[in-house]
Amino acid sequence: MKIRKIIGLMIYFVSLQIALAQSSDYPVKPITMIVPFTPGGGTDIMARLVADKLGRALGQSILVDNRAGAGGTIGTEIAARAEPNGYTLMMGSVSTISINPSLYKKLNINPIKDLAPVGLFASTPSLIAVPNSLPVNTLEELIAYAKANPGKVNFGSAGSGTSHHLSGELFKQQAGIDAQHIPYKGSAPALMGLMRGDIQILIANIPSLKPAIDGKQIKPLAITSLERSSQLPEYKTASESGLPGFEVIVWYGLFAPSGTPEVIINKLNTELRKITSMNDVRKKLNEEGADAINATPKEFSQRILRDFETWKRVVESSGARAD
Repeated sequence: MKIRKIIGLMIYFVSLQIALAQSSDYPVKPITMIVPFTPGGGTDIMARLVADKLGRALGQSILVDNRAGAGGTIGTEIAARAEPNGYTLMMGSVSTISINPSLYKKLNINPIKDLAPVGLFASTPSLIAVPNSLPVNTLEELIAYAKANPGKVNFGSAGSGTSHHLSGELFKQQAGIDAQHIPYKGSAPALMGLMRGDIQILIANIPSLKPAIDGKQIKPLAITSLERSSQLPEYKTASESGLPGFEVIVWYGLFAPSGTPEVIINKLNTELRKITSMNDVRKKLNEEGADAINATPKEFSQRILRDFETWKRVVESSGARAD
């Protein structure tokens, strides 16, 4: 038995040395960055910006791989089950990491345990928007319209379990209205549904709504931060528009499969923090209505757990379920 233990320890230490040696040379081949949503949404926009800058910094190309479905759980599981060697990363958001564990009771993985936080990249408040055809121009008017037309107001989302979905549930609770949830397969289809008037409310992050706002194809009514945005100061907050304390902040961050060597995590975090400090990146994010965030893996982990507790309470009080 002693010989077996000695041999086992020797194998372990040899494997560890090999892993450390490989990590020090990282990366030596292209990297895949999974996006658990369709192209065109906020997570996809952030992923492509990071992939371009990070790929240049690391000297390897980074392929963005959209694996949408089931509120982001499909792509998240693929990323969590990938080999933990730094060659599969994921751009995650508050919905895929901090919300889904409460919303889905039959997840095959636990995003908080099975993915290693690399670093935060950006955050953005959401906008409460309506179609141009809806006869309202303020959030107060929207709430009054919904109360006067029970059963005629739907709110859309990028899928059951996304931040869009939970934001809509929170809005229903605080506004005291009755609205049916209509899930779409991604941010872009949900936005199309809003523009067509198939849904009457969409609470989504600014990057995914901005093209339609610029084209005057939808009507944004209020922003979901507690203070007005420096990038979009013309929009009132929901809190000052009849919903005191209403706040929804969406963050985006980089993840690797749990078990990825710490030296790789730290290298990626160092490069990501350099990227979030670049003037052109900050300018681009501001144009999208987002702010760059600089955080260590530990700080990111603390943010994830804090938001998990917040959204868990929303899920439990609303009775929302995604499976």
